[in-house]
Amino acid sequence: MRRIVAIVSSLLCAGFTLLAALEAAPEQGSPNMADTPTYSKDVAPILFGQCTQCHRPGEIAPMSLLTYKDARPWAKAIHNAVLTGVMPPWHADPAYSEFTNARRLTNEQRTTIARWVAGGAPEGNPADLPTPPRYADGWQIGEPDLVLEMDPYAVPAEGIVQYEWAYIPTNFTEAKYVQAIEIRPGNRKLVHHVLAYYRAKPDRQRTPILRIDQEREPGPRTSGLSPRRTDATPSRLIATYAPGTLPQVLPSGSAMRLEAGGEIELQLHYSTNGTAGTDRTTIGFLFSKDETPVEIQAGRFLNAKFQIPARARDIRVDAEVGFQQDTKVWGIFPHTHLRGKKWEYRLVMPDGTERMILAVPRYDFNWQTYYMFKEPLRVPKGSRIVSSAWYDNTASNRFNPNPDIDVFWGDQTWEEMQYTGLLYSAN
Repeated sequence: MRRIVAIVSSLLCAGFTLLAALEAAPEQGSPNMADTPTYSKDVAPILFGQCTQCHRPGEIAPMSLLTYKDARPWAKAIHNAVLTGVMPPWHADPAYSEFTNARRLTNEQRTTIARWVAGGAPEGNPADLPTPPRYADGWQIGEPDLVLEMDPYAVPAEGIVQYEWAYIPTNFTEAKYVQAIEIRPGNRKLVHHVLAYYRAKPDRQRTPILRIDQEREPGPRTSGLSPRRTDATPSRLIATYAPGTLPQVLPSGSAMRLEAGGEIELQLHYSTNGTAGTDRTTIGFLFSKDETPVEIQAGRFLNAKFQIPARARDIRVDAEVGFQQDTKVWGIFPHTHLRGKKWEYRLVMPDGTERMILAVPRYDFNWQTYYMFKEPLRVPKGSRIVSSAWYDNTASNRFNPNPDIDVFWGDQTWEEMQYTGLLYSAN
């Protein structure tokens, strides 16, 4: 367990901390300073636009880049991380689809950073500095309209912690349309992931859209979970938190509908690291300002019936979901654990023709992303989305907890998953 936690923790700083330790930033005073980009005029706009959402105090990144004083000691590390593609963390192949949340730099932006560093990383005239972005304290979505908080949970120093369930009443007296949701762990060092479900009695009839392959569903759990409420109240997934996951922000004009009188159900996965601690995870909501937003639903499809042999490389596992009516797909969320190496998604039309809609050639467990389509994907009735995930269970996979065992579906990080989240709406 400690080994896995150490791997995950170290990867969150990959591309910066190690590079900074290996190479010191260049000194100012290089020749041709008149032609050298400056932080204030040229580099700050790039960092403000693509980096400071995470690189600011209190967020997941190991350092802030909001000011020249913050960024200057990391200049060479920034240069190396940007030129090698480690940062910003974005893993979708641009050849197949465009995404609203793409964290990618243009070639011109990468060149600007390279020239700035080569020229000594000067500050330039502070008067050229654009207005820094303003962030609500502790929130990436801005100041929430509603914040709900679970009761404190004590995490032990050692051992395997069962998945825990926490329940938070919303006290909604009427249905709410939610445009953004952000889950904030109270202790990032101990929280591996959080799934937020909404439990409420339905107040309207919905026609089922997805057709799930029940043969590939996981069997009943015999361990690994604390008791979950088993009454007849339906629950549905509305938001996730995992390493590197950004808040769930829906496109303008769309929202999730939460019925009155419901409660938030949190599934929490904790990883011990040798030091006991306490977590009090919170969840923030921004309500839609639109009078009649498009209702987006959250779903998933998976394949839990697989075996990855010990020391095996390039093991492919497929899953698929069918569509029972014309549908718009707004986002796709691929999820495997430490042996996952790449993903592909293909849209198969009713006539059998198909095309690639998403490829993640270098999947990174520490940067799990909901890929939000720039234009929603139109999926005709009778179509399928087929997912393919590849796994590396060899010793050459430096993240592999143990290459000498066969691996099956499981909740813990040293086990594996083939799971896809979907955001979709009726067309």
